[in-house]
Amino acid sequence: MPTLDDVYQKFGMVSEAAQLLETELGTLLFDFGIVQEGLLMPSPEANRARAAEMLDGINRQTLGQLIRSTKRRTDALDRLEPLIGAALEERNRLAHQFYRQHNLRRNSDGGRSIMLDDLESIHDTLIKAYKAVMLLSGTDLDALVKESMAHENEGGSSGDEGPTTHLPI
Repeated sequence: MPTLDDVYQKFGMVSEAAQLLETELGTLLFDFGIVQEGLLMPSPEANRARAAEMLDGINRQTLGQLIRSTKRRTDALDRLEPLIGAALEERNRLAHQFYRQHNLRRNSDGGRSIMLDDLESIHDTLIKAYKAVMLLSGTDLDALVKESMAHENEGGSSGDEGPTTHLPI
């Protein structure tokens, strides 16, 4: 029987996935910006103020704005349009309609189960989009998980040492 705490915990996990997607889109946008504006030359230090200004502007954008801004700089997101569009729709539903949509379901076991199923579906949509955007950046999260699991199976670190544990390069 799911508890209301289970629903709140899952909501937090799904919100984190939405923020990861936003962060990665912002990182892509920043990368494109510093390259297009030549901020790496003659040295990054010489262009620190402009880079900070650019980053501040990116950080103020919503997920929808980040998507539009990134599309203006590259056509790489065109291939991901179905995933990105679904993620944006689900993120907005999570943030603006989820509790209103489920209303009194929070008060029963069956209702909380429906809520958890919906959150799992939203989470799945967001994670698929996040993984796809990460691939654009050159990071294959599924491959990293496989590598981590193989490392653990070989008697390596289980990751319990904390956030400073890293995979071998």
